[in-house]
Amino acid sequence: MNRVGRVERVTKETSVLVEINLDGTGKVDVSTGVGFYDHMLDQLGRHGLFDLTVKTEGDLHIDSHHTIEDTALALGAAFKQALGDKVGIYRFGNCTVPLDESLAQVTVDLSGRPYLVHTEPENMAPMIGEYDTTMTRHILESFVAQAQIALHVHVPYGRNAHHIVECQFKALARALRYASERDPRAAGILPSTKGAL
Repeated sequence: MNRVGRVERVTKETSVLVEINLDGTGKVDVSTGVGFYDHMLDQLGRHGLFDLTVKTEGDLHIDSHHTIEDTALALGAAFKQALGDKVGIYRFGNCTVPLDESLAQVTVDLSGRPYLVHTEPENMAPMIGEYDTTMTRHILESFVAQAQIALHVHVPYGRNAHHIVECQFKALARALRYASERDPRAAGILPSTKGAL
């Protein structure tokens, strides 16, 4: 059976629907009202081979913060739901992705314990279209908090803000894909010596 998560999150600031199928083919249907964020979520679905639907309506007349944050929270919750009991998965995943002059290194542990380590070059351009580049870390913080995973994202160098952010999402997609895939040698086994994830 496919592992699917579906989360609806409604507040006075936003209305968010996220559906994710971890065993998909990379089919993506995303609309948040923030063009560059849509582009990043598209990268996440396509490179993770996750079928991903995101429909967000937010208070963009204020700014994009609530829309971006609440979408990331719902995405993390849906990802956790889709993982289910985590029996038979690899649990750990890592990927290094170059994008022209930028490089992202991402390592993930589907541990059940939320923790984020995030570094990227300083003095990036503050905006990419309507996307505030300081939100990348906050997206990851929000996703990690709800998905309950340990995530290390390191961008040792890069010059172009678009490339710096995009290589992070591509590497994250691949690392999540590898970690959540089923290990044929560990069918029926929970990958933890504690007996719980």
